[in-house]
Amino acid sequence: MVKRKKSKYKNAVINNKRYYFYSIRWVDITADGGHATEEEFEKMEPAIIVTHAYVFKRTNKLVYTFASYDEKEAVFSDRNVIPPGCILKMEKILL
Repeated sequence: MVKRKKSKYKNAVINNKRYYFYSIRWVDITADGGHATEEEFEKMEPAIIVTHAYVFKRTNKLVYTFASYDEKEAVFSDRNVIPPGCILKMEKILL
């Protein structure tokens, strides 16, 4: 019998699949529907967002995350889908 090495990273196992917990720092759109001067407009910057979540899936085009899940079945909540080009940093969280 092969003994499986325990992961040093925080994770959740759902339906025999392991999902790792990350801290993701990413850029989000900032919008404003009001009137503004040129100076006010030029001061606008995108928001830097920090998401703490499990990574459900990664592709070349998208990173899928969830923060909540049902312990009895594969049901996911608090979900985000982030384009990789918006991600500044992804760190897997240690136990």
